[in-house]
Amino acid sequence: MGKIAFIFSGQGAQYVGMGKELYDNIPVCREVFDKADEALGFSISNVCFEGPEEELVKTENTQPAILTMSIAAMKALEEQGIFPDYAAGLSLGEYSALVCSGAFDFVDAVKLIKKRGKFMAEAVPAGVGAMAAIIGLKEDTLREVLAKSAHAGIVEAANFNCPGQIVIAGEAKAVETAVENAKEAGALKAVMLNVSGPFHTSMMEPAALKLEKELEAVTVGEMKVPVATNVTGEFVKAASDIKGILKKQVMSSVLWEKTINTMLEAGVDTFVEIGPGKALCGFVKKVNRKVTALNVEDLDSLQKAINKIKEVKQ
Repeated sequence: MGKIAFIFSGQGAQYVGMGKELYDNIPVCREVFDKADEALGFSISNVCFEGPEEELVKTENTQPAILTMSIAAMKALEEQGIFPDYAAGLSLGEYSALVCSGAFDFVDAVKLIKKRGKFMAEAVPAGVGAMAAIIGLKEDTLREVLAKSAHAGIVEAANFNCPGQIVIAGEAKAVETAVENAKEAGALKAVMLNVSGPFHTSMMEPAALKLEKELEAVTVGEMKVPVATNVTGEFVKAASDIKGILKKQVMSSVLWEKTINTMLEAGVDTFVEIGPGKALCGFVKKVNRKVTALNVEDLDSLQKAINKIKEVKQ
């Protein structure tokens, strides 16, 4: 009998209107949005459902918006008796995974992630940092490209998403230089991303230090579901490690491909991406074509996922 992993969306997947169908039709989902609005002191629900886009894409709004929508979608699955054996999330999605596991209370998490977004946005002034996606280079070739580009400033590997897709980040000039060098080194594609900051690099250290202070006040419960972390790509060993991991997570590479492999080794054959978009399903399929990858973001995808999981379980 295969195992199920819930995997949670990260920043960049957001869109205006996300979660609206769930809110309108499923009371447990509505409850999550209402709780978030109350905890944050403003309507993150409206930002999700109505935008405008420029409000939703602000990091300090994007992060709580995606977390809220993801947990609402998760509750819809749980209501159908569908629970995961393992959980993980891409970057901010790791907070959704920790709520899923029972380590974090949702209200604590949504307040914390709002601050995390704010700290990340403040860590580097607008226009100073950048991110780029590099497609079709092996990791060691990419590391050579980064070393060759370092004269132009800070540039580091930010996300190892799946085989042949790595995101780099750092100072804008250095990232642009690395994009050119990656093309010369034979990358199939090297493109600048529409992201406001050099996330998951050493430039995020100011955000990590502020986050560490906020984490001191948060109570961590026991994990009922094992969570694989971006920082090591392995399962978190103890709840007492979580705060240290989350401090590091802001400024270290997201080892997503390794995270997927860790869950595959644990016997996962069904991955359910919860939250906006289907990017993580794509990454999972690039790591292993044979597994089932489902997503849940609206009524249609929810029903399809429920049907498929029930069929797999029989």
